[in-house]
Amino acid sequence: MDEIPIAQRDLPDASPSVPWGRILVGIFLGVGAIAAAVGLWLAQLTPEPVTETEPEPEPEAAPIENVLGHLPYEEAGESDLVNITADGSIRLRTAAAARYQEMSEAARREGVLLAALSGYRTKAQQDYLFFQIKEQRNQRPSERAEVSAPPGFSEHHTGYAIDIGDANVPATHLSPQFENTPAFAWLETNAARYGFELSFPRDNPQGIAYEPWHWRFVGDMDSLETFYRAQNLPPINP
Repeated sequence: MDEIPIAQRDLPDASPSVPWGRILVGIFLGVGAIAAAVGLWLAQLTPEPVTETEPEPEPEAAPIENVLGHLPYEEAGESDLVNITADGSIRLRTAAAARYQEMSEAARREGVLLAALSGYRTKAQQDYLFFQIKEQRNQRPSERAEVSAPPGFSEHHTGYAIDIGDANVPATHLSPQFENTPAFAWLETNAARYGFELSFPRDNPQGIAYEPWHWRFVGDMDSLETFYRAQNLPPINP
């Protein structure tokens, strides 16, 4: 093999060198750009997390307090009261009055005479019945409350409540003995047909003494809400 002339051996290699540094930098830049693009694409595909906000709790209704087992009632408006007796001494709300008259007439046709003893009462009238009678009978408030509500807490304020007796047996008026009369027996069987119910049966949850003569009208939405809005409250004994 011929030797390469010395002159040629000292010359640099004629083939061009490869710029690896630039190539590597370009590769890294390209990979970075691809990674950034992929990340942006994935971010667009991934939904943003939804932050759930808890609903604000509804404000609790203020409890309706009662006194000695009796619930609070507003007085009926004078314009909605109707006479149910000839002398005008006993009044009920218009709806209750109409149904009571129907009930009384139906009982009369069957030989039973219902006697209206008491209807709407003002708070002033109830004040006398509770405090003055309590003092006359030397009763404690809890004793008096078993048979009469404090002013502002009587069903009679509503114009929907009525005390009923038997006109043929007046000795039983406002007495537990009324339950032994034909009038009470008729009411037990028929009063619901006319929208009336006994307010204070035996062992009632309010702890009020048994009153077979005390009935209330619950024959429309207003009267029903009036009496049933707070029936489960325990008695408060001051």
